[in-house]
Amino acid sequence: MPSKTEKLLSLLGGQPVIPVLKIEDAAHAVPLARALAAGGLPMIEITLRTPAALEAIRRVAGEVEAAVVGAGTILNAKQFEEAEKAGSTFIVSPGLTKELVQANDASAVPLLPGTITPGEIMAALEAGIDFLKFFPAEQAGGAAFLKALSSPIAGAKFCPTGGVSAKNAMDYLSLPNVNCVGGSWVAPDAMVQGGDWAGIEALAREASRLGKA
Repeated sequence: MPSKTEKLLSLLGGQPVIPVLKIEDAAHAVPLARALAAGGLPMIEITLRTPAALEAIRRVAGEVEAAVVGAGTILNAKQFEEAEKAGSTFIVSPGLTKELVQANDASAVPLLPGTITPGEIMAALEAGIDFLKFFPAEQAGGAAFLKALSSPIAGAKFCPTGGVSAKNAMDYLSLPNVNCVGGSWVAPDAMVQGGDWAGIEALAREASRLGKA
């Protein structure tokens, strides 16, 4: 049976950027997910930062076959369960707690937990989780910090999120311990609110080519 990390990496499929989405209106979820998938970014994270988030996840899971939808900003086991029931295929949290480790162990849905310090990373590795979110990336030391961790904690791989943009994404993607980055720049609020799905698809297409010759 593949590990949770292998499952998560399989869902990622080499995608260099995971769009991190805050959806205010669930009606935007399906066309947004379709635009991102058409642009080469089918794996998306819908954060539980709005009342519409769970409904948005349900709609994408049920209506957008090309999308791989996950839930972000999961803080506890209750939210983990709600997100899983809504159709999330992966779970993202800003940190890692014993409660979330237990929820992860009890579920087939993989967890991508946030870590910053060497101690937090080592605790995640002890829990059997070796693909981690580095959050908040820029505020926590950025690419230079992650590069410094690549040798002493070589077993951990990361998805830096927080302050990552089109301008600095390659600083992270060029590191040996980074598999992908998370970012919101591929779906700006104004473009979502305005229904500019063609524009978002174009941004996604640019982001999908990052790190590729």
